[in-house]
Amino acid sequence: MMIDLALFIGRIVLVVLLYAFLFAVMKTGIGLVRGQRRDAAIWSVDVEKGSRALRGLHVDILGPVVIGRSPSSDIVINEPFVSATHARFTLQGPALVLEDLGSKNGTLVNGHPIGDTPVTLRDGDEVQVGDAIMHVSRR
Repeated sequence: MMIDLALFIGRIVLVVLLYAFLFAVMKTGIGLVRGQRRDAAIWSVDVEKGSRALRGLHVDILGPVVIGRSPSSDIVINEPFVSATHARFTLQGPALVLEDLGSKNGTLVNGHPIGDTPVTLRDGDEVQVGDAIMHVSRR
């Protein structure tokens, strides 16, 4: 009889702990999703100079964005001086980072080559790949 009561109380405690754990997980998960929605498109890229097809292109940065000559690139720049996969925009927390992916002709930020080192971009920076000039903006 005493053992049955102890087992019953143990079951109740286990169920309460399980519900408390699930509540904590759900609360954390919902907070993360809300944060992603709010910060998801805080960076964007606008093509200001380049081929007629590219000019005026607006891209919200929601994840990695590859720039290159390859049709599988996110921003396709069909020029002979642009590598198949030339450069990549990446979100790292609230920061936008640009890295050259080993292109032969390089990538410029505000007129300066970035080389092999990824560069953290600022609002208003100008990125040049081939003849295409893009402006980075943060909302």
